Amino acid sequence: MKIAALQMVSGSSCDANLSVARALLEQAAAGGAELALLPEYFCLMGQRDTDKLGLQEAWGSGAIQSFLSDAARDLEMWIVGGTLPLSTRDPQRVCNASLVFAPSGECVARYDKIHLFRFDNGAERYDEAQVLQAGSTPVTFDLPSRDGHRWRLGLSVCYDLRFPELYRAYAALGADLLLVPSAFTYTTGQAHWELLLRARAVENLSYVLAAAQGGTHDNGRRTWGHSMLVGPWGEVLHSLPQGAGLMVGELDADRVRSCRRQLPALEHRVL
Repeated sequence: MKIAALQMVSGSSCDANLSVARALLEQAAAGGAELALLPEYFCLMGQRDTDKLGLQEAWGSGAIQSFLSDAARDLEMWIVGGTLPLSTRDPQRVCNASLVFAPSGECVARYDKIHLFRFDNGAERYDEAQVLQAGSTPVTFDLPSRDGHRWRLGLSVCYDLRFPELYRAYAALGADLLLVPSAFTYTTGQAHWELLLRARAVENLSYVLAAAQGGTHDNGRRTWGHSMLVGPWGEVLHSLPQGAGLMVGELDADRVRSCRRQLPALEHRVL
């Protein structure tokens, strides 16, 4: 199955971001991708964290969700909409939600980011809990590919990558592809991004597909990029260093079965 990770350098104009996303999605579909993954905050990297509040949508309605639904239906492709802000009962907080749209245009899964990023090295400071409400539930969905294999995908977002228990839970549920839309900072990405992606693949003998923000945004923030497809043996199959663009790769279900048969580590779990 061909899959695509879309890398963006989203700015503070939602309309402009959606225009870039649509062009990349069309390229992915033209390249034969059955699944396209957008990065975290594909619709907005605002001037302030609170800008998310002004863009929030109720789940099931809104311009961004319509954009994703229309694109999935028009392009006959599965689309995982990186993340977008969905309303909560607290007017000062939103969920950072990853939504999955089937080729029919139907939203078939929603995952709310569980782990909220906080970082302070004296020069850079981030605290997502100021405007985000954490999710609490791991989410998987099944994708029947054109070649007849039914892939099980586990959903996550960015900072979740540092918490291996989430991905082990997905492996226990039969996941063979793990998705990681992200907006890693340049500082933390340079240090840990590839290491963490490869570790999650090795631990769970699964493919890992990560779509990232990658560049300097109009709010001054710099993100690491390096959208990546990692194989179940931990090998980096494809990577896109910086800038907006498209990375297309191919999954092989036999490769997952072979790795798990040769090294049945998932069967050897004790704890």
